[in-house]
Amino acid sequence: MMDRQKARVILAGLFLLFEPVGTQAALSPAEALNYGRIGDLHFSPDGTKLAYIALSYPKDWIPRVCILDIASGAIREITPARKSERSPQWSPDGKTLAFLSNRNGRTQVYAMPANGGDAQALTQQSTGVSAFHWSPDSRAIAYLAKETEPADDAPEVADSEGELERLWVFDIATRKARIVGKRGYRIDEFQWFDPKHVLMVASDAPWIEEFNTAISSISLMDNAVTRVSQPPQPFDSLTVSPDGKEFTVRSTQAQGPASRDLFLGTIGQENLRNISTPIDRAIVQVQWHEPSVMWAAVADGFYRRLFRLPVSGTPTRVDLPLSVGAFDVARDGSIAYAGEDYTHPAEIYLRSPGGRIRRLTHMQRGLANVRLAPATIFKTKSFDGEEIEAALMEPTAQRGESKFPLVLLVHGGPASNFTAAYGWETAWAQMLVSHAYQVLMVNPRGSDGYSEDFLKANRGDWGGGDYKDLVAVLDAVIARGKTDPNRVGIGGWSYGGEMSPWATTQSNRFKAAVSGAGVFDQAAEFETEHNPAGDEWYFGTPWEHPDVFARNSPSTFIRNARTPTLILVGKEDRSNPIGQSTGLYRALKHFGVETELVVYPGEGHSPKKWSYNVDMFQRILDWYDRHLKPTH
Repeated sequence: MMDRQKARVILAGLFLLFEPVGTQAALSPAEALNYGRIGDLHFSPDGTKLAYIALSYPKDWIPRVCILDIASGAIREITPARKSERSPQWSPDGKTLAFLSNRNGRTQVYAMPANGGDAQALTQQSTGVSAFHWSPDSRAIAYLAKETEPADDAPEVADSEGELERLWVFDIATRKARIVGKRGYRIDEFQWFDPKHVLMVASDAPWIEEFNTAISSISLMDNAVTRVSQPPQPFDSLTVSPDGKEFTVRSTQAQGPASRDLFLGTIGQENLRNISTPIDRAIVQVQWHEPSVMWAAVADGFYRRLFRLPVSGTPTRVDLPLSVGAFDVARDGSIAYAGEDYTHPAEIYLRSPGGRIRRLTHMQRGLANVRLAPATIFKTKSFDGEEIEAALMEPTAQRGESKFPLVLLVHGGPASNFTAAYGWETAWAQMLVSHAYQVLMVNPRGSDGYSEDFLKANRGDWGGGDYKDLVAVLDAVIARGKTDPNRVGIGGWSYGGEMSPWATTQSNRFKAAVSGAGVFDQAAEFETEHNPAGDEWYFGTPWEHPDVFARNSPSTFIRNARTPTLILVGKEDRSNPIGQSTGLYRALKHFGVETELVVYPGEGHSPKKWSYNVDMFQRILDWYDRHLKPTH
């Protein structure tokens, strides 16, 4: 292990080497959105190559598979223009790279030689493939796909068994596929644990829209399904040890709303246990390439840290510059990771076994000449003494103003958090800061990245303690004297899109609001959203607890609102259906409040089309300028 003094020197040098250049200038919406994201990193078994996914709004957030040669730094993007490719996976023998692609229509599993060459479709599934994994011996691929697809004009029958995907196994040698397992399961995840058995996270009662999955094994020899474990609900992120004897899932130690703790179990034994207790923070990602050691990315407030996690032993933190996004670990101990913070958009870095760190990519060319605003991360006591963490961005160009307008951004979730990274919400913030706004980002109670008690603290209380946390931090910032208290706005997406109109029903201090894909009426949301299990954890059901749903709904108090509100939503949003936004729009109009509703056709909960995102950002900027900037 490198000594910490030496590590600090390396980190300082790296920050100096990659300090953003250029001048602070007003960012246009297109400039603020001209960034890329990196995900799903996978070393080849010999450690010489790294496959990963790249996304960007100029390319409509369509995932593309890239292969990076570690020695030369050369990058090859294998995805054809306007096609979507994802989930790159090297075969265990290192000879082949497989991935999902729609390059010839329906999404199929494609494969190409590891040393280069053309990709060929392995599957020919008429319904398309949603997920796959190599067998441990590289002789087969298991994948999920429906058996049949109904005609486009066929009636849609709720909870139809035909909508459930089945597990298929494709034999590489014979090029034939067969269905394994039994009907009636909704399979959420699966992993091989030996060449003849697959573990799956699945529900045998898929029509019940609650957390009700379990871990079961499927025998490829006789299709027998055997229950293996029942982790606390909810749980996800199934991983199997390299020797096929153990497994991990992210679950919840204290029956919380989100999977965050890492549980380890032995296949065939009832010994599931939480091994992340010493960390006491949310596990984001796990890599497991040798039986005795795992590596885990951990959400720690605004940053994501990397830990080495022995199966038996004490976790140790790995010192890395920047916050850790997606990552992987090679057999020799080299670590590749997407490193980022508020002034360093994501790039791939490599940490050698000896601790040397070097940058491998230069993908953020759209922001190359932009000096991004840093964020000051600080903590404030809330109304009840709870410590709340927040980040404040301030204009770097003063422009003659003694006090600035401020926009309070609220993150999605609520079991999410702001992180030191350049993503969509940060692009929103950087654009506003470049136009002489302060931007305040708060992680109120209910946010991830802190203790599980903190995560659970807003149960049945959206708009209660969490809203008071937002206000407490806002008041603390205003008290510093740089903020004009008469020019304060609020905005957010999803949960943030709900808290924005909520805030306008509780106070008239906000002079402009932006609500993106929010919730207006919790009962109507529960009855129409795609997956209500999470909301049931927070509120119960509206038929048994109508008072709880009413108390947590902006609609109950909307007659108090006076703040001009811009509403944005994707027309095909299944998470917070469009009716939530139209309901808010209709109510504000009824009470004579200035409002505007913009609907984006073909988009879901997070719009991806470049032109729509540029349009949204322009409307957001114009809305705040209209209501928070002086007119003279």
